[in-house]
Amino acid sequence: MAAPSAVIYIDEDVGKDDPSCTGSEEAPFKTLLYALIKHPPKEAQQYLTRKSETGPVSEDGDPQARLEWKPASKAGMKKATNLYEQHVKKQARADQLAIREKQEMEKRQLVLEEAKKIEIVQDPKLPKAIKIHLNEKDPKIVKLRSGDSKKEVDYDDAGRGSRVQVTGRIHRLRSQKDVIFLTLQDGYGYLQCIITGDAAKTYDALTLTLETSLDLYGEMWEVPPGQHAPDNRELHVDYFQVIGKAAGDKEAITTRVAADADPQTLLDNRHLVLRGEVSSSVMKVRAAVLRAFRQTYEEITPTCLEVTPPCMVQTQVEGGATLFSFDYYGEQAYLTQSSQLYLETCIPSLGNVFCVAPSFRAEKSLTRRHLSEYTHIEAELDFITFNDLLDHLELVMSRVVETVLAHPQSAKIIYELNPDFKVPERPFKRMKYSDAIEWLVEHDIKNEEGEPHKFGDDIAEAAERRMTDIINRPIFLTHFPAEIKAFYMKRDPDDRRVTESVDCLMPGVGEIVGGSMRMDDYEELMEGYKREGIDPAPYYWYTDQRKYVQLLLA
Repeated sequence: MAAPSAVIYIDEDVGKDDPSCTGSEEAPFKTLLYALIKHPPKEAQQYLTRKSETGPVSEDGDPQARLEWKPASKAGMKKATNLYEQHVKKQARADQLAIREKQEMEKRQLVLEEAKKIEIVQDPKLPKAIKIHLNEKDPKIVKLRSGDSKKEVDYDDAGRGSRVQVTGRIHRLRSQKDVIFLTLQDGYGYLQCIITGDAAKTYDALTLTLETSLDLYGEMWEVPPGQHAPDNRELHVDYFQVIGKAAGDKEAITTRVAADADPQTLLDNRHLVLRGEVSSSVMKVRAAVLRAFRQTYEEITPTCLEVTPPCMVQTQVEGGATLFSFDYYGEQAYLTQSSQLYLETCIPSLGNVFCVAPSFRAEKSLTRRHLSEYTHIEAELDFITFNDLLDHLELVMSRVVETVLAHPQSAKIIYELNPDFKVPERPFKRMKYSDAIEWLVEHDIKNEEGEPHKFGDDIAEAAERRMTDIINRPIFLTHFPAEIKAFYMKRDPDDRRVTESVDCLMPGVGEIVGGSMRMDDYEELMEGYKREGIDPAPYYWYTDQRKYVQLLLA
């Protein structure tokens, strides 16, 4: 007698492929494949399907025909069966992998349990270790063993290396049979460390993870010929201890900030990205550049004194649309867009001044030219002409580059980050805005509206960069129209349409510096406030500079 048939129901419109459904008429599945997975094919098994909302109606237009259950079509059944067989094979492979992983895990747990029985201690007979940072290379302090030895650590040989103590975090980690290779970093440098013998068999050694903090002791060796390591040296470890263990497995740092992660993920995890070689190198170059600016301002004649203007202000500098505003004890206040106006107040008593301070711009954009906060290096100079200003800018920028490259470590990092870096060519080309407009028209470089450039256009970044890259040398672009520049910029006495202003354009980068001469006439300044719709009242302190005769500023 034939077994009673089992019926499985599939409604492609309202069914669901989840555990809440059983494949009954009241709780149908959505797809035939899911039905096969949950109820594999067997003798007398029946699969009935329908489309209760989108299926065809009857010849007389009755939508009730959609509710009729019909056996799955042969073509549909064949396709679903092929997919089901693939699923079965895939599941079988996954089950086998899970079994192997479980066996390996059990085996590893046995090894780890045995490893807990192994303890290492410092040998008091060994030479006293010298504690060093990883950038210590003085041969008088750190001597390297060279050649071969039957022992990984051998302090009896006359040619022994220094025994040192180093601390840091694991930057790279690689294990082979009974040997662990790791690269340690401490913020000052990198050092390859080799752990062997019983030390490599301890529980701590077998469970090391990236970013784990270690205290290691051992002998310094030269790297064998044909092999490579940071600074061509390595530490043969005779003792170590874990200071702090970093997360591993799913929480490992390489999972959180994978090299191929999308930019937003990397930005959200910036605090971890900074531990990488590229980001940390950028920070080191940044520090070198800041040092070079301060050194340059001290060495040039006349010198510039560093001052610290406020970041919370009640006035705008670069236009009200980009101000971050906040309540300051009941009064409207802003985060500064620029410190240049405040620097002017210091000049009468301090001479030329500069500052290294944050500036803020409320421009919500994801281009490299728009930052909500950045470090701003600004200077104000007294009793100079416009040509003096251009000479000063060229001198400072060139001197800073020379100073940074004169530092071997900084130069090494720069060329690692950018092998094609070139020192800016001097003298910088000087080009008036009106000449740039003619150049763009002659070279058929259009404005953002697709039209030829004309006098009065605010030249867009793309056109500006293309012109700079074609000319291929630093450019001082000068004498911009007054209408597209800030209210305080001084007009050219020979052409009142334009200001004595400048942007420095660098090939491959674009604009890196902006500057101008300042209005020195009280009435002209008041007219500037009026033209820009600025209430002069909050600027009383800036206006006072003109009342008390401050001339030839930039």
